[in-house]
Amino acid sequence: MNAPVFRRVLALLGDLRLAIVLLLVIAIASIAGTVIEQGQSLSFYQANYPEDPALFGFLSWRVLLALGLDQVYHTPWYLTLLVLFGASLMACTVTRQVPTLATAQRWQYYQEPRQFTKLALSTTIPQGSLKALATALSAKGYRVWQTDTQLYARKGLVGRIGPIVVHASLILILLGGILGALTGFMAQELVPSGETFQLQHLVQAGPFARIPQDWSVKVNRFWIDYTDAGDIDQFYSDLSVVDAAGQEVKRGTIHVNRPLRYRGVTFYQADWSIAALRFRLNNSPVLQLPMVPLDTAGKGRLWGTWLPTKADLSEGVSLIARDLQGTVLIYSPKGEFLSSLRSGMSTQINGVTLSLVELVGSTGLQIKADPGIPLFYAGFALLMAGVVMSYVSHSQVWGLQGQTVLYVGGRTNRAQLAFEQELLGILEALSGQGQPAINATL
Repeated sequence: MNAPVFRRVLALLGDLRLAIVLLLVIAIASIAGTVIEQGQSLSFYQANYPEDPALFGFLSWRVLLALGLDQVYHTPWYLTLLVLFGASLMACTVTRQVPTLATAQRWQYYQEPRQFTKLALSTTIPQGSLKALATALSAKGYRVWQTDTQLYARKGLVGRIGPIVVHASLILILLGGILGALTGFMAQELVPSGETFQLQHLVQAGPFARIPQDWSVKVNRFWIDYTDAGDIDQFYSDLSVVDAAGQEVKRGTIHVNRPLRYRGVTFYQADWSIAALRFRLNNSPVLQLPMVPLDTAGKGRLWGTWLPTKADLSEGVSLIARDLQGTVLIYSPKGEFLSSLRSGMSTQINGVTLSLVELVGSTGLQIKADPGIPLFYAGFALLMAGVVMSYVSHSQVWGLQGQTVLYVGGRTNRAQLAFEQELLGILEALSGQGQPAINATL
């Protein structure tokens, strides 16, 4: 790309109108990704976004999937928008903010009285002292340069750096989002207590995501604490990370809002279930039957299984549980309530002794890896610093020693009234004759 074409592309990318349009489109796409459920199954979208009637008259499940609105933040078009917006910020920084900073760092003495008339604030002090002006400005935090007859002072140069820092922070945040979308992943696992698993059930993953295969996780124990009223207070998972040789390399107990982290992968406690029921029939060894969730039409959570009481499976009972507190309800094939049973207790059913050993819980884990998170944190920290820096006023003052008067003038890029009051205070102290006459061009 030759120099003229490069400059035109740079000017186009640095156009504020383009940046505003890109930011608006990204905001709309992000809102869509927040409102529309992400990463759900095809049946979910078919049920909630039917073709007739389509939402808003056009948004059916076919349109939604075709546009990638089921995974907005991982679509090529969304990542392209982020890249373009980042390029626009970089171009704006190079073409606008850096030259502005360079201009603010360059200065020259004023050599003619007429130059002061172009300043926002200017005045003359009869018999004023350039040395006294320099001392007063230094006391107010100005950095002063002077010769025998000329003076230049400034402060708040950090205010010119602030916008550059803000742009850099936004670029970091965008890079974090792009890196997370390309290399991050999220998985969900429902694991019975005592089982060991590797990540398999991916909800979403970037094209360059690296799913760990050289270590696995064992659920040592899962349990729930209940309140006196029988409601869930908190549920816990005792997890161990084990290497390929089966050696434990990290262990921790997680609960809601307290995850376990290992090599950039975070394990969150997200859900729970009843996996199985362990029991004895007469004097048999401990047996185990899986339990499955039952459809209650949204009226609570129940799990059930069918337990044969004869070897030929001609008779049996249904066992229902609602939590891990150890109580199981027993029903006949006709739906008649027969009895209830708690862990460690026995009852007679169809001529056999049924002993309940325990209910086995499953922990529901949400597992995430996002390599862009450090860039996010760094970007937001830098953004806050840049915003604070941007509020600092860049103020400049010039002085010129005449034969009978001292010419003084100044300007600032913001907080004009505060700058005027500050300069007035300095000039009053220098003149010693009350408030000097200031020519203010606002």
